[in-house]
Amino acid sequence: MSRSAHPERPFILGLTGSIGMGKSAVAAMFQGLGVPVFDADAAVHQLQGPGGALIPAIEAAFPGTTGPNGVDRPKLGAAVFGDPEALKRLEAIVHPAVAAMRKEFLACNAAKPLIVFDIPLLFEKGGWEQVDAVVVVSASPEAQRQRVLARPGMTEEKFEQILGLQVPDAEKRERADFVIDTGTSLAETRHAVQRLVHSLTGSE
Repeated sequence: MSRSAHPERPFILGLTGSIGMGKSAVAAMFQGLGVPVFDADAAVHQLQGPGGALIPAIEAAFPGTTGPNGVDRPKLGAAVFGDPEALKRLEAIVHPAVAAMRKEFLACNAAKPLIVFDIPLLFEKGGWEQVDAVVVVSASPEAQRQRVLARPGMTEEKFEQILGLQVPDAEKRERADFVIDTGTSLAETRHAVQRLVHSLTGSE
């Protein structure tokens, strides 16, 4: 799955992990080490937020799902839930716009030795094909469950539904080029991220 680094652009590391595995914390650690991180979720929120570039197209395709604050997520969710064709229409609007933002991010950081694409559904949506290597953030099932169920509004049922939509953690670990364990202390996880950055950039 890994490809050798391209001399004309940065080495692109795909960052992913199942819900509650600590991916956001690890992404922040990469940023703390000076590695640019493209956050796919943040890009979607920007595009669908107040004044977002995709609001007119989403409203045209799904009338009544947007307002002054951008996309009304519960309404849009209800419009596409259980309807594969509706979901495809939405993805046809969102995915090209996110890809354009990602391309711009890459151009802006062309001189960097390493950049990270933070993509939650990297394996689920085929994003691994656009990166040079994949790092999976992982922890024990017990730690994952404890973290997720501590979130406001989360229930066992919701948690199981989310897990059912994601590639199992064991499979992600197997397919990954690198695994960062967040079941340890923050210091140990940070050291693991540092070692990975150093190995990929040749820095000391």
